[in-house]
Amino acid sequence: MGIIFGFIGIIFMLVIFVGVIFFAIFMARKIGFLKPLEEEEGQKNDMVCGFKSYLSDFKRLSDSLIFRFGIIAVLVGVMTIPLGMVSDIVSERSYLYRNVLDNISGTWGHQQKLQGPALLIPYTEKYISVKVLTDKDGNERKVNKTDYKQRTAIVLPEDLSIDANLQGKTRKRSLYEAQVYTADLKISGSFQLPNISHLSNNIEKVHWDRAWFSLGISDTQAINKVSQLVWQGSKSISQKVDFEPGTRIRKTFANGFHAPLNLSQDPRQNEPQTKYEEKKTYQFSLEINVNGSKGFYFTPFGKTTDVSIASDWPHPSFQGNVLPDEHEVSAEGFQANWSVPHLARNYPQVWTLETQNFDVNEFSAGVNLFESVSLYSQITRAIKYGVLFFVLTYITFLLFELGIGRRLHVVQYGMIGLALSMFYLTLLSMAEHAGFFNAYIVAATIIIIMISLYAYAAIRNFGKTLIITVLLIGLYSMLYSMLNLEDYALLAGTVLLLVILAVMMFLTRNIGKVSSES
Repeated sequence: MGIIFGFIGIIFMLVIFVGVIFFAIFMARKIGFLKPLEEEEGQKNDMVCGFKSYLSDFKRLSDSLIFRFGIIAVLVGVMTIPLGMVSDIVSERSYLYRNVLDNISGTWGHQQKLQGPALLIPYTEKYISVKVLTDKDGNERKVNKTDYKQRTAIVLPEDLSIDANLQGKTRKRSLYEAQVYTADLKISGSFQLPNISHLSNNIEKVHWDRAWFSLGISDTQAINKVSQLVWQGSKSISQKVDFEPGTRIRKTFANGFHAPLNLSQDPRQNEPQTKYEEKKTYQFSLEINVNGSKGFYFTPFGKTTDVSIASDWPHPSFQGNVLPDEHEVSAEGFQANWSVPHLARNYPQVWTLETQNFDVNEFSAGVNLFESVSLYSQITRAIKYGVLFFVLTYITFLLFELGIGRRLHVVQYGMIGLALSMFYLTLLSMAEHAGFFNAYIVAATIIIIMISLYAYAAIRNFGKTLIITVLLIGLYSMLYSMLNLEDYALLAGTVLLLVILAVMMFLTRNIGKVSSES
């Protein structure tokens, strides 16, 4: 339906254009710019001769350079209609492409964010309050009321090390391909147990036997494999624990898993707090294999958090609250390292979940697997240069008209413009199957051959046609270069416009002299 309305619009604009031309001829006659022929003056009532008179006036008017530039301006405006139609098709296909990517991410794995780990230690608080009771005789007596509240202390690692290796993969659905990854994560570190009694003055008992280790990951459905938790305390306590679903602290870690721990088995629990406080350190390690897409992020939970991310993806985009201290990017991939102190965040090493609320997601860092120039963004950028290439092609033909003394018909200009418009539709339809580079070469070759043959049929000069062909090859080569310059595309386009303007000023420098001499 959009294509039908587009063609109707083109026809409508052409009708208006013809009407404007005849109105211009009429006004040119009124002001004396065009004078009727002598043989026509005696036959003003003859409609046939009148029509021939208008055709003669149109021919004389069309030979003027100002009129030819006007023709080019109008045709460029008309050709923006099919160009806009192609742009709408690109937007529609791009929207479909993003939907397919989201669908693939939903089945393979979304962007992953690692939260934690954290050690959770439950404890019981005891509150004794005195309540005064009065009996029916007015006698008062004091009664002690005891209340118990269950609390949970969250302890963050003393040091945390995350080693992530992201292996890029390609998943294809229909015509579209999505870049995803499989991540091998190695997580290790240590916990320094604090003096739990510092959290409250009303602690009755610390439940060491009910502690647990919790780790958050944003998309648990994409987990392929998780090793056992290796938990190392004193020489007599070293255990491997299987993980269980859920973090048990959904308000802090919405998704993830946990491992139950019995810290009461550690003989150091029976020692005085002041004696073992510096010695009570637990080492931990685990490995995860998980799928993901678009990017990988982490939260710096350690007092010192060291993160290393390596991948074969050549276009990383480092994001988050802190950038990597060191990074190296090449065509084979990238390597990035972070070292984040706990002072960079706004939550402490130890707090009570039930009485204190901190946003652990406020500070994160990571990398997006960025696709520098996607297929549809390249085509969209090419369409933005469409008007420029219409103008350059038309001016090329106009200069050759001046050089060979022949004039192309308005319809021929219109056909050339439609051929230029078809380049973008050809590029889009072929790029979805053969890739952008191959599609660009084929589409440009087809259009250059079509326009060159059409030009040869119009001017009947092989040498001039060959020059036009070379110029078209140069134009499309420059367009491809600008599309691949990425950050320098605007600068390259501006330089190209300045060069073209300088060439046009040089070629038209003697137009006023020629008309005055004649």
